[in-house]
Amino acid sequence: MDQNHELKLTQMKNYVQKLGSSTEKYGDLSLERFLIARSMDPNKAAKMFVTWQKWRASFVPLGFIPDSEVIDQLESKKIYLQGLSKDGYPVMVAKACKHYPAKDQPQFKRFVVHLLDKVIARGFKGKEIGNEKLIVVLDLDQLGYKNVDARGFIIGFQFLQVNFFVFVCSS
Repeated sequence: MDQNHELKLTQMKNYVQKLGSSTEKYGDLSLERFLIARSMDPNKAAKMFVTWQKWRASFVPLGFIPDSEVIDQLESKKIYLQGLSKDGYPVMVAKACKHYPAKDQPQFKRFVVHLLDKVIARGFKGKEIGNEKLIVVLDLDQLGYKNVDARGFIIGFQFLQVNFFVFVCSS
């Protein structure tokens, strides 16, 4: 990291403290993603980080979403974690024919967060490398109209863009 990045990172940390929050639990690489997402503006990145922390604390108060809260989605066995690719990225296989539009949208949102947390944790293994990626194989075999869920698709991508962007930004 060059001096300019370090300066911006320090400024962001100071702004976060001024906003009444803390960056203690997060590494520099995670914080840098917020800076990148906000065009290296420390003030905007700090606001985005604090907003993300508040969302995370309210939506995932235990720090994770237990299987028991998303049991209906898990029982459908539509998504499988398959270990790591040869390059060390977590691999997920999604069987589209086993997905049906959710009757309980809040539970589906919790499922998306539960799933992304599991995949990210598998790829992270306690260390940040600054290039965390994941691979998704979408199996479209036997896909029918009954499996198409535009709202679910939108929810999934909104969560990626708004709440998990720090893990899916391109390098």
